[in-house]
Amino acid sequence: MRGEQEKSSTRTRHPRRGVRPAVIGPATHHYYKHQQIHPRTSPIDLYQGCPKGEHQNLVTEDITVVEGEVAIISCRVKNNDDSVIQLLNPNRQTIYFRDVRPLKDSRFQLVNFSSNELRVSLSNVTLEDEGRYLCQLYTDPPQEAFTTITVLVPPHNLVIDVQKDTYVEGEEVEMNCTALASKPAGTIRWFQGNKALTAVKTDVEYMEERMFRVRSQLVLTAKREDDGIPIVCLVDHPAVKDLQTQQYLDVQYKPMVSVSVKYPQGLTREGETLELVCSATGKPRPESILWQRVDDDLPEHVLILGDNLLFGNLNKTDNGTYRCEASNSVGSASADYTLFVYDTWAGDETPLVVDHAVIGGVVAVVVFAMLCLLIILGRYFARHKGTYFTHEAKGADDAADADTAIINAEGGQNSCEEKKEYFI
Repeated sequence: MRGEQEKSSTRTRHPRRGVRPAVIGPATHHYYKHQQIHPRTSPIDLYQGCPKGEHQNLVTEDITVVEGEVAIISCRVKNNDDSVIQLLNPNRQTIYFRDVRPLKDSRFQLVNFSSNELRVSLSNVTLEDEGRYLCQLYTDPPQEAFTTITVLVPPHNLVIDVQKDTYVEGEEVEMNCTALASKPAGTIRWFQGNKALTAVKTDVEYMEERMFRVRSQLVLTAKREDDGIPIVCLVDHPAVKDLQTQQYLDVQYKPMVSVSVKYPQGLTREGETLELVCSATGKPRPESILWQRVDDDLPEHVLILGDNLLFGNLNKTDNGTYRCEASNSVGSASADYTLFVYDTWAGDETPLVVDHAVIGGVVAVVVFAMLCLLIILGRYFARHKGTYFTHEAKGADDAADADTAIINAEGGQNSCEEKKEYFI
């Protein structure tokens, strides 16, 4: 009989004061016994002499909790006058009446009880606990406030599916990441190292019991740089942080080949020794390395030492292009070295560098020297300047015309004691 009373969700209308609880469980019966009142008396009837609750406010808040964690339900009252507070579940079963728990569910525990608050904890929350919980305050008229519990379910699993384990450079890689059974649906993101990648499509599938499954597809082209780099699938969900999984790419690629000179450093001269080194990397490791001379046979005095090519005594007949070729199961690649043998006396060819500033300085000095020379010559000739007279000038003072002046000049030469000067 008591169990039926606890599970009852029916509320009856009081003929005078409205809603009253129809659940009369152990807690209610205990309260009536303590007050020495008959258990059939309505809780509303107990407070007919109390002031009306028009100034009382019943306050509660909605709750979001992750599945398996603890939810705290609080019914708070402002300006309470010791009116009774009770908490009911979505099925209208009384969880707590004052500080007494009629409901036989040990997950509900009393956290605090006073005239202003009824606070209850619900541990190990499940999806079945979702819904609207009711706080009731027995005033006249009664007050009610609802609090909604929302349960979040993190993805139970995060899985990446790939078509195969190993890819060859240039092949298309398809990956699918699935987040199973979550509430609400999560958001999937892709990364390669610190680089964000873009999915080609994302599907959200509704499952039973308000659960969702999210599937995201990524397509990319395999490159040798991707080998050993993890592809990360990360899901954004309010119930979990940094939930991710990753898949390492195994990419095979043909060799990369290079040729370098081990010695000598500088020019290759006749009579010297030359050693060439062939370096080849690839995945899988190159199976073989082959040396050959382009358009000709290898000289007889050349030795192949592993991956190296050794010239014991260089001469000009060794001139040519030498090729190193490496191969693996994916393909082959090669690199060339062109050999030119110099004469023994040949030195390093240093290009002539013309310093324009030096040339300009030399030109300026030459110009300045020429100017100085011209000035000195000019001063010299100016200092030794003389007076020169023509025959006409010598007899012009006493002659009436030019002919007379000439005659006078010739005639007077014998009597003239002027010093003769000749201008050459």
